[in-house]
Amino acid sequence: MLTRLLALLALIVASPALADTIVIHAGHVIADPARPALGPSTITVVDGRIQGIAPGLNPAPPGARLVDLANRTVLPGLIDAHVHLTGAPGSAGFALKRAIDEGLVPGPRMIVSGPPLSTIGGHGDVAGFRPEVVAALDGHNTCTGADQCAARVRELARAGADVIKFMATGGVLSQGDRGLGQSFTDAEMRAIVETAHGLGLKVAAHAHADEGIAAAVRAGVDSIEHGTFASPATIQLMREHHTTLVPTLMAFTGIRERLGTGVYTPLVEAKVRMTLEVVGRAARLAHEAGVPIVFGTDAAVYPHGRNAGEFAQLVRYAGMTPAQAIAAATTGAAHLLGLDTEVGRIAPGLSADLIAVDGDPLTDVTRLEHVAFVMVRGRIVE
Repeated sequence: MLTRLLALLALIVASPALADTIVIHAGHVIADPARPALGPSTITVVDGRIQGIAPGLNPAPPGARLVDLANRTVLPGLIDAHVHLTGAPGSAGFALKRAIDEGLVPGPRMIVSGPPLSTIGGHGDVAGFRPEVVAALDGHNTCTGADQCAARVRELARAGADVIKFMATGGVLSQGDRGLGQSFTDAEMRAIVETAHGLGLKVAAHAHADEGIAAAVRAGVDSIEHGTFASPATIQLMREHHTTLVPTLMAFTGIRERLGTGVYTPLVEAKVRMTLEVVGRAARLAHEAGVPIVFGTDAAVYPHGRNAGEFAQLVRYAGMTPAQAIAAATTGAAHLLGLDTEVGRIAPGLSADLIAVDGDPLTDVTRLEHVAFVMVRGRIVE
């Protein structure tokens, strides 16, 4: 299950009460990664939203809570646009999102897709087990033909999906599909995208093989997840269609670490080795061509908690500056998800989703791997 998480940390204990006014003294502020960082500043949060940013460390008004981050850099909460919270299909993601939104449990902001749409026997479908096991694990997420695929999109929307994900090609870690080639037909892809867009939902396409990536782009998807073998011609097609790339470079770190340990079958190991030969190639081509790149890590392919390692990967492989990598996880991700007016920047009127780190992440992006302070919707995470 793909779940998009808007904050750096998941499922952590937040303070039980929301103060009416919180005043934050920040040593430096990266309000928008596209603009120069601010010096010492005072950020005022009222009822969970940013009221203002003022230069200098100004006194807090009577009754306000003062948070001293004068020795740290404050920046917008980070967005991981490609995360797996559960391995088995079902409604767990929808339930968790609702529980968080209703304040029943603490947690990050979530954008949920539900089970990704798959072809029968393809990546995302259950395969390789006895028939009764396959039946028990069936996620009812496969479709054949344009009409059935459109119906599956409507079913996911009814269940509460915020975004639709489908498997445009085979997958590296699945045993059922023999390769990484295109899975859905062009007509099926168009039906998925047109139906989702008609319902006001964006569409993410898992895609490794070049022909599958190109087909998904022509179908009108909003983002390509992975994009491993994208050719220069397909990258240009993405630019023409304003398609975003979510390269999930940490996923390759995860599969590299497990290679040769007996975790993968010979078929899967062969696919792993094939992808490791081209790590980051598509991301660099996309960056050089001006294709938008958004931060997404494929967490669960590697252990959760290492998500911020993606920043250094974007700098190393894609050739991004630290500021560009930070933008990929803030303003860029917010734009992809249609949340520009809610998160992604530190600006008056936006939700108070903030983090703070020691040092300057604009010169050393690995500083983001060690977060010292988190605020989600105005709640301070302890």
